Amino acid sequence: QVRLVESGGGSVQPGGSLRLSCAAVGSIFGIPVMGWYRQAPGKQRELVTSISNAGTPYYVESVKGRFTISRDNAKNTIYLQMNSLKPEDTAVYYCRAEIRTIGTTSFREYWGQGTQVTVSS
Repeated sequence: QVRLVESGGGSVQPGGSLRLSCAAVGSIFGIPVMGWYRQAPGKQRELVTSISNAGTPYYVESVKGRFTISRDNAKNTIYLQMNSLKPEDTAVYYCRAEIRTIGTTSFREYWGQGTQVTVSS
């Protein structure tokens, strides 16, 4: 059984920082892409950032220069360092990964349980 375990999040004032982590656990053969999505109240879930197993990142324009994604392939874990947080960053953040499990030949999408990030004064 494969699952994504998220940690981090919480409440912070504007301009503050938070760090999220997401670990993929289970019988994993490979994970080509991992990333973070977020969903604010009344809005659709959106891709925030992703990273390939080669370390190539992608960022949505609104977080460029403020958020940094990193990855530890040995631990099947990604990290999201969020700096200069703004109220509009408030959302539930979800980890997503495309995972091939041991004994299979195809990739499947997995989601974490979500973690709340609140930016407010």
